[in-house]
Amino acid sequence: MKNGKLALLSIFVATVLAPYAVSAESVDGDRFSISLGVFLTDRDTEGRLDADPANTGTDIDFEKDLGLESSDAVFRVDGYYRFNERHRADFSVFDLSRDNTRTIQRELQWGDDVFAIDTVVNADFDLTIYKAAYTYSFLRRDSGYLGVTLGLYVADVKASLAEQNLGQSEVGDITAPLPVIGLRGEYQLSGKWKFRASGEFFAIEFEDVDGSLIDLYAGIDYQLLENMSLGFGLNSVQIDVDASKSSFNGTLDWQYDGGLVFFKFDF
Repeated sequence: MKNGKLALLSIFVATVLAPYAVSAESVDGDRFSISLGVFLTDRDTEGRLDADPANTGTDIDFEKDLGLESSDAVFRVDGYYRFNERHRADFSVFDLSRDNTRTIQRELQWGDDVFAIDTVVNADFDLTIYKAAYTYSFLRRDSGYLGVTLGLYVADVKASLAEQNLGQSEVGDITAPLPVIGLRGEYQLSGKWKFRASGEFFAIEFEDVDGSLIDLYAGIDYQLLENMSLGFGLNSVQIDVDASKSSFNGTLDWQYDGGLVFFKFDF
């Protein structure tokens, strides 16, 4: 776990204790909220596509070997719907897809295809993230709340390599739904400042997919208007997936850490 994850985890633990504090402020009474923002990410992606169990592919670093951008800014949507003071549903959607064309510096096997040194390769890594979670607030104070979350983190992945002159590509395609459990908390720092954090974790081995996940978030919102806030957050995620499917037989390990700037609208 990198230092950034340790820092986020420390912040999250501090948030767990925050609802015990005494404060005259009240928790938001909004029922629906949506955040529209820009997610500035730093990414690290490794993968392997096997032709069959006896013919494993090359472990490929998508940034170093294929030249995919390690840093990028993407549009992100987050939100929640509060059923009542103790029950709410959260969601997030964003796209982390990238592509590049590069002359490779070592031989790479991706599925059935072998790409020789100095071959010009077109690389596409399509990744869309969908997150949904239910939160039950078992602890509430005037200054905030603490809740347990149960949810689903869905990574829709398609990774392909193609020799530029041939145009045909070898594609690995997988949708990895990883169930998660964690904590979510919120603390009213003052009349206009609010601190929010969440941590979701899971490891699963089910049929032909074996995966693990760590997802940590910490952020601060500043209320600009009655129903609008400006927010800043940090999100750090690490996912490891091993799959034995007809559409994808191999491994994908990726990590993204980044800062989020967003406008939050409450209704």
